[in-house]
Amino acid sequence: MATSLTSINGASQILLPMAMPKPKPKPKPKPTQTKAQLSQESPLQSLNNTLQTSRRTSIGLSVAILFNQATSMSLLAEEENNGFWLTGPLPVPSVSNDIANKETGTRTFIKKGVYMPNIGVDGSKYRLRMCAFDLLALGDMLSQDTWNYFRKYLCLKSTTMYFDFDKVITAASDDQKQPLLDLANKLFDNVEKLEDAAKQKKAEAAKAFYADTEVLLKDVMTRMQKPEPVG
Repeated sequence: MATSLTSINGASQILLPMAMPKPKPKPKPKPTQTKAQLSQESPLQSLNNTLQTSRRTSIGLSVAILFNQATSMSLLAEEENNGFWLTGPLPVPSVSNDIANKETGTRTFIKKGVYMPNIGVDGSKYRLRMCAFDLLALGDMLSQDTWNYFRKYLCLKSTTMYFDFDKVITAASDDQKQPLLDLANKLFDNVEKLEDAAKQKKAEAAKAFYADTEVLLKDVMTRMQKPEPVG
């Protein structure tokens, strides 16, 4: 009997360290806001909600107005066919006069994807003058390391002049057609040479071709000048 009690006592000493772990304390709940705090914050929250709603409403109204305007303008342009609003694919311009290069049938400087709105003969004359004026300021870039910009600007302006010249020649009287054809071909021949020299970065050749082109550009500005009324 003494032996069994001793064994029980030893077993109890062994089992004592393996007692169940103490439960972790539960996290304290966050302090809740009092009614006074809620009553103080509610006006600010309601103001923020009101401002957000107002912004969403304003944006929605603006989008709706712009969409309606764009739709109405598109329909109006389609009805009038005024050429200022594209209602289909980008039109590819063409020429009806003999101003292309005789060997290639085109011009090397022509840029693709340039939209040419129909602004009438007087509008084309005005645009020719403006493009010629812009190209007359291009000479300052010949002495700088800006060949890529020089070529892009030259080709863009010359492309516009190419198609505008065709419209002006078509509308010109019989005694004016040939002089305009000669001027256009001389100008565009020089522009092709100038563009090639700029492409190869030949500064001296580019300066020489630009000097010849400059004279022709001034002639274009003179011929496209709107005649002053007599009297």
